[in-house]
Amino acid sequence: MKPEFIEARDLPDAWFQCVYSLLETGRRYVIQRGSYEGQRRLEFDFITVHIKYPGVRPLLPDIPPSLGIPNPVAEGYLDEYLPYLMTSAKQPGEDYTYGQYLEPQIAEVIRMYSQDGYETNQAYMTVGDPQAIFLNDPPCLRGIDTRIRDGRLHFIIYFRSWDLWNGFPANLGAIQLLKEYMASSIGVEDGEIIASSKGLHIYDYVWDLARLRTMKDQSS
Repeated sequence: MKPEFIEARDLPDAWFQCVYSLLETGRRYVIQRGSYEGQRRLEFDFITVHIKYPGVRPLLPDIPPSLGIPNPVAEGYLDEYLPYLMTSAKQPGEDYTYGQYLEPQIAEVIRMYSQDGYETNQAYMTVGDPQAIFLNDPPCLRGIDTRIRDGRLHFIIYFRSWDLWNGFPANLGAIQLLKEYMASSIGVEDGEIIASSKGLHIYDYVWDLARLRTMKDQSS
């Protein structure tokens, strides 16, 4: 196992640094079970990403127009995705949404900090339950821990598996909007994000796009 650590200014910087580093240090393997079974992933063994100013706009990756690459996250997607993170709304055919787990916990964390004070380690929001392991596609996001320090709300996040190319920016963009909402509700400022995963990866069908965006040689 080779843990990696990246310190980034904002969300676009975190995404770019992760893509660049993954092309250099990632492990290639064929997926035996899970999404895109039979295809190849390039994956970090374990990574922690510290994002100092996640609220800086824009929230989505910076793709120079000259490269001719579409943004991994479509314009307006965050607004559509946010209800799935914050409410229990679920579409037909969906096994779960993050919001079905998070919605009651969001309200409780806001209440906890507002009424009981900031000095606690109990304001942790869990995603999933023991039965989730039996799903064909268990939740990737497994928990959002929180801390208020120096008058700012910080999030500490863990993903069991995480698609770096488009899942990472979409998830973190929406989670940042959630953090801003919770900070405002509590009456504190917005803070940092520390995100970790033992499964941050890109699939083989975007390897060439990743090399093009980072201007890394095809042989890397």
